[in-house]
Amino acid sequence: MNAKKGKQPILVPVDFSAHSKAALLKACELAECTGEPVLVLHVVHDPADMPGYYGAVTKKKELVRIEDLAQESFDDFVRGVMEEHRDLESVKSIETKLVVGLPVNRILEVADKKHVSMVVMGSQGRTGIKHLMLGSKAEQVVRLCPAPVMIVKN
Repeated sequence: MNAKKGKQPILVPVDFSAHSKAALLKACELAECTGEPVLVLHVVHDPADMPGYYGAVTKKKELVRIEDLAQESFDDFVRGVMEEHRDLESVKSIETKLVVGLPVNRILEVADKKHVSMVVMGSQGRTGIKHLMLGSKAEQVVRLCPAPVMIVKN
């Protein structure tokens, strides 16, 4: 799952939501046209920022690292998209990356480091009080990212 040499990837940050899936599919459609690789990113929330973000039901009573749970969920999410959309050639060569930190910061860091051609991300599109209280990761990425950003809703 490596990016093709010489091509700038399309970055798709995902949180496993239906909006993220729609963004990933849109990025794959764009990649079909441009020949650019697709880089799917998941940011594991810094536990100090949002403890207990991931949950898992295990048969054994055991402690599981949050990164391991996130990686498993990430793999399942990407595998599900790959199996469901085998008709898209770009789906077959998706590259994945999992990082830990604050989502907006890490998305911007990966976009810069990988020299992405664009960022395609899903958004719930909250408005009003919820938006003011929670902010919008997508909005922050749009404002701060040097690459073009496309926002996709399910």
